[in-house]
Amino acid sequence: MTLSDALDQLRAHIEPGRAEGQKAYHKQGREVLGIPNPALNDLAKAWRRSLTVDERVTLADQLWQTDIFEARIAAAKLLTQARIRPDAAAWALIQGWVPDFDSWAIADHACIAGQKRLVADPARLDAVEPWTRSDHMWTRRAALVITLPWTRQNHPGPDDLALRDRVLGWAASYVDDPDWFIQKAVAWWLRDLSKHDPARSRAFLDAHGARMKPFARKEAGKYLP
Repeated sequence: MTLSDALDQLRAHIEPGRAEGQKAYHKQGREVLGIPNPALNDLAKAWRRSLTVDERVTLADQLWQTDIFEARIAAAKLLTQARIRPDAAAWALIQGWVPDFDSWAIADHACIAGQKRLVADPARLDAVEPWTRSDHMWTRRAALVITLPWTRQNHPGPDDLALRDRVLGWAASYVDDPDWFIQKAVAWWLRDLSKHDPARSRAFLDAHGARMKPFARKEAGKYLP
């Protein structure tokens, strides 16, 4: 499948009048076509079935480079799959997207694809840790979003618990950051963790909660007794 074919298929799902609302909601300066998310899901699923791993990585790269809102989301969805073998090229591509993040919707879809690759090989966390020291806010935020699977395990092993504590250390380094998106990311991590490991969430808030923004502290403790 060529990039032109993929864009034609995307444009076939444009809903008249939708683009304006999406552009305003997502605060986009880039082109927005106006395609509902279920249509993007269906297209990406069909493409994943019909393309080899190498072809998917190539098409995802090309779609991302168009800088069209839905094309970037479709690029991420192309690589959102638990089992990709081999997956080194997919992981490298996802890492290459991170400096381009400037929108929560695009960043979150790309991070969901990245979550699959991290779960497949947790040693890749070593490549994520430098993101926490980036000058680029979206890169710092991505370090927490991409590691969210470790907040959701009901029966984590010792390695998972060590990873959980490692990311909590990153979150602790963020609590003085005034940026709303960073505070929200810390709260998101703690809120999801509290459903499965309330003791760690409570300990974090006891140690660092006073330095968090009030809205973030409240969100983080939403499910704690």
